[in-house]
Amino acid sequence: MEYPVRRILPPTDLCELRSARWGVCWVNFEALIIAMSVVGGMILIMLGVCCCCCCRKKSKKQVLKRAEMKSRHDEIRRKYGLFKEENPYAKFEN
Repeated sequence: MEYPVRRILPPTDLCELRSARWGVCWVNFEALIIAMSVVGGMILIMLGVCCCCCCRKKSKKQVLKRAEMKSRHDEIRRKYGLFKEENPYAKFEN
C-alpha cells in the first residue's frame, strides 16, 4: 500500500480518520486536526481581545484629546471675547 502523498487527508476507503497517521506512526490525523483547530481558535480569540483593547485605548485617547482641544478653543474664545456661557438662559429676577 502506497502512502497517499497527493492528498492531505487519506480517502475513507483506504482507512478511517482515527486510524490514519501522517508521515510518522505517532501523529494521529484526528488528534492533529483537533489540536490545530484549538490552537487556531485560541489565536483568533487572542487577536480579538488585542483589537478590543487597542480600540478602547484609542477611544480614551480621543476623548482626552477632544477635551484638551475644547479647553484650548474656549481659552482662545475668552481671549478675544467670543466665549459663550454654558447656559445662555439665566433665571430672570425682578
